[in-house]
Parts: sequence; structure tokens; C-alpha cells
Amino acid sequence: MPKGSNTPVPTTALRVEVGWRSGPGVPDADASALLLAGGKVRSDSDFVFYNQPAHSSGAVRYEGKRDTGGRVTDTLLVDLTRVEPGVETVILAASCDGGVFGQVPDLSIEVKDAGNGTVAARFDSADATSETAFVLGEFYRRQGAWKFRAVGQGYSSGLEGLATDYGITVDEPRHAAPAAPATPAAPTATVPPVAPPVTAPRPPAAPPVAPPPPSASPAPVRLTKVTLTKAAPSVSLTKQGGTSGTLHVNLNWQVRKQFSGWAGKLGRPVAMHSDLDLDLCALYELTDGRKGVVQALGNAFGALHQPPFVHLDGDDRTGAMAAGENLTVNLDHKQHFRRILVFVTIYEGARSFADLHATVTLQPQYGAPIDFSLDECDVPSTVCALALITNTGGGELVVQREARYLVPERGVSPQRTVDHAYGWGMNWTPGRK
Repeated sequence: MPKGSNTPVPTTALRVEVGWRSGPGVPDADASALLLAGGKVRSDSDFVFYNQPAHSSGAVRYEGKRDTGGRVTDTLLVDLTRVEPGVETVILAASCDGGVFGQVPDLSIEVKDAGNGTVAARFDSADATSETAFVLGEFYRRQGAWKFRAVGQGYSSGLEGLATDYGITVDEPRHAAPAAPATPAAPTATVPPVAPPVTAPRPPAAPPVAPPPPSASPAPVRLTKVTLTKAAPSVSLTKQGGTSGTLHVNLNWQVRKQFSGWAGKLGRPVAMHSDLDLDLCALYELTDGRKGVVQALGNAFGALHQPPFVHLDGDDRTGAMAAGENLTVNLDHKQHFRRILVFVTIYEGARSFADLHATVTLQPQYGAPIDFSLDECDVPSTVCALALITNTGGGELVVQREARYLVPERGVSPQRTVDHAYGWGMNWTPGRK
């Protein structure tokens, strides 16, 4: 499609793929969507991106990245049947991390029917220069039907500029909270004697300070994140300010429609959400020497406020839920941790990770989210070590991206395979859900 042109699209579930060619010096990019009413978002929840991956209506969901032979795609799932009546436009955008779009080759946006993979629209952007955010396209209503328009409008102010232009309140990572205590402290030294007389005439002036609570209730959107890669596989939670509160580890996955590679050779050509079951698990070792596993198998869901201070919230047997599967780590007890290894096993429904696309996100209560994708499996693996969280001493916690695909020997469980690979030294007995 040429820039500015439009075409009808089916009113159904659509896969929107923002794609580019990877290579040395090519910055990373992220897809996002904004749902507009009257040209603006109705609230910050109308912004769907890596830190806010699903709209409350279910109309838009961020699915994450995959790299296939040097072609990277970042995907949004848009269900036009679920777009609320007040929303007339869904903006489809991308932002660039660590560079500009002039350094991103073969940038494109492709709209596909999510059911059969048919391409409904495609726009190739070829004129990017110094932009750090791009509106590539948009869905819009016309007389009860939906159309796609190729936009190609760039922003030099990045994702923040794009978001604020459409009415999003962006949270600055540098919090002004520390400055607040300093401000009252300085006046207190001099003002107390004068304050009583001035304060007495205007007790009503204090109530007007009450308006801040309304603005505090809708939390502003936080745009910062850390993506772990082979080249930069680790990050310090301590340096990110994420050493208290909770750490949520989320696993979300999609099934590739037609299996290939190892799964095809092993005789399973197709797997759908309904018959795929992945299990998020964690091996833990505490400073007092205690070791164990948190997993759905055997109902070993752990505990958040007592050892092991790690808890699994349930067992998502489809991966289709935006919530996926989640582990929560209580960082207020970080002094008890020696190491925590987060891993995932295929319980049933597939023979290998080679035919799945998964995204791992670690979200500290304080600090930037950490994410990475699982797209590099080329062995018949049913267990993958995801991330290793290590207490290096002095209270510093380091998250290391593992993305290590393991192949259990015949008769050896995935859990025992992970244990052996990382030297946990536990005894294992058969378990079931």
C-alpha cells in the first residue's frame, strides 16, 4: 500500500505484525496501539504496549517479538468485534529503543486474518530518518465497517512524545518523591513561628490541597523497560531500584499454527491453545541451605510470606489468557535468597519449544520491567531454563537471562534435568496435577 491509502479489512480477529530486518547496529523496536475516541484516549488504559499488554475490553493485546531467520516481528492481536462503540480509531505505532528508525531496515506493518493467516493489508515504510517513534497505520470505522490506513507519520520525541500527543500521562522514571520531603523540611525551620497566624485565616486553603488524590488515582503510564539479549544478558535489580516489594515473573505464549522442525519430525503437525499446557516453575535455594521447587505439579505452589517466599498463582493451561502464568517473589525477604532459577516445562500438547513463541517478563514493584523472548530453540526440548536470580552478597540481586533449552534423557523428568544442569542436588519423585 502507498502512504496515505486505505483498504477495507475484515471485522474479525487480526494479527498486526510490525517487522524489520535485524543485524549489527540495528536498534530494537516495539509495537504499540492506542484506542481513540474523538482523537484522544479516554484514559491511560487505552494505551497497549509492553508494560500494559492487554486492553480491558479484550480488543487489543500485545503479544511480543519473534526472530525468524533475521526478520524480527513484534505482534499485536486486534479483535475488531470487541472494540467498544465509543472508539472510532485504533492507532498502530512503533517506537525505537537505542537508535532511530533510519537505522531500521525493511520496516513494515502487515495486517493478517488471525484465523487463516491471509494478508489483508501491508505498508512498507521507506522514508524514516531521525524519528524514534512512528505511527505506521490505523484502523478506523466508516459506516459500520472497518478500514486500514497506511499512515507513516514519524516523531522525534519517541514513545513518550507519541503517547502524550494522544493524551497519555507518562510517568517519569526520576521520581520527585525524594524532593517532596526536602521541601517541607526547609520551610519548617523558619516558617513555624509565622505559620500559625497565616494558617489561621485560611483553614479552607488546606482542603484545596485535597485535589491531588484524584490525580494520583489513575497511575501514569511507565514507559521504561529493560530487554535482555545474548549480548546484554543480565541486569542488577539493585541498580534498577527493584529490591523491595514484589517481583512478578510472567510467562505468555502463542502456538505457531503449522509445526515444523523437530515437532514435525516427532509426529505432531499441529497444536492449538486448547491442548497445550506449559508449566512455569522455580527452583530455590535459601541462605540457610533449604532447597525446593515451586510448581503446579504436586500442588507445590509455594508461599509468599513465609519460606520459600516464592508463590505460583495458578496453572494456565492455554497461554491464551493475557495474564499467562505468574510467579511472585517477595523481595522484602531478599536476605533469605541465595538463588532462584525460573524455568518452564511442556506438560502436554507439544513436543518441543521449537514450535512455540513465548515472552518472559519480570516486573518488579519498584523499577523497570525486564523482558526477553524465547525464539531460538532448534532441539527437541521440553524444558527451558528462563532466568537465574542470584543474591551476590550485600543485598544485590542480579537477574541473568538463561533461555537455555534442555533435552531430558529417556526416563528422566524435566525437573531432574534442570536440577542436574544447575547442580541443585535434590531428590525427585513422580508427581501429577
